[in-house]
Amino acid sequence: MTTHRTPVDWALFAAVTLIWASAYAFTRIAVSQSDPASGFPPQFIIPARLTLGGIILLCVAFIARQKWPALSAWKSWLAMAVMGIVGTAAPFFVITTAQKTVDSSLAALYVAASPLFVSVLAHALFHDDQMTKGKALGLGVGFMGVAVLFGPEAITAFGSTSMTAQALCLLGTVFYAISTITARYARDIPPFVFSAGFISIGAVATWPLLLSVEFSTLTPSNAAILGVIGLGIGPTAMASVLYMVLIKRTSATFLSLTGYTIPIVSAIIGYFAFQEVQDWNAALAFALILLGVWLAQRGTKTAQPITD
Repeated sequence: MTTHRTPVDWALFAAVTLIWASAYAFTRIAVSQSDPASGFPPQFIIPARLTLGGIILLCVAFIARQKWPALSAWKSWLAMAVMGIVGTAAPFFVITTAQKTVDSSLAALYVAASPLFVSVLAHALFHDDQMTKGKALGLGVGFMGVAVLFGPEAITAFGSTSMTAQALCLLGTVFYAISTITARYARDIPPFVFSAGFISIGAVATWPLLLSVEFSTLTPSNAAILGVIGLGIGPTAMASVLYMVLIKRTSATFLSLTGYTIPIVSAIIGYFAFQEVQDWNAALAFALILLGVWLAQRGTKTAQPITD
């Protein structure tokens, strides 16, 4: 595979970055952070966006005529189930819950730390993933950035709404790391089938959440409705399709650069759309997290999955 990137590759990369970064803005609009009474609860937003995204992706998989795994291929279905429930529905739910009080740009900063947790999980699950000095240094620097992001009030304000919301963002980051690891076990599944499969499974798994929604009390604004629709069409469905197209044209390493660009684009969107301005803690934390990710990736050796 050539390392030369064409203008089309960079255009697709920019589109994926923009769509994924917009997820935090759409979520803020859907929950209506400034006026919760005119927004939707997370118990509605997550099933709605996953169901809409799943329908679109199932259509894409059908049009692409990609073959689904046999029902007896339990490992493939297990990978899609873990990816859909643990790696998608779970982080969507906790981060959406957090964004009832946390800025969209701050939530994106936490997710930037996902590669750090991927490194930790890879070391535990893959025989050949050794803890080198460079990787250990990167993890130390990166997690120092996470600590800075929480701020000095993490101890004094422990248990407060703000700290709980930030902890949920961090938990969502761990779930995203699990999704990255799970994807390594799904390499034999056709890409559009994999996306349609895990999003649809995640959708079905979240339908019971709708039982806790008091629909008679909902008074959503038009903006909140558009926010949910935007989440389903853009970050859930469209980004998945573009991701698969881009990874086929380039490489997973090239796609990993979105970890650096998404928080920046999200911060820009947050500033112009919601006048979000983060303090020096966030800037320093972002720098430390990115440096830590870079050092950890430089110090990581090729890993092979554990096999029977």
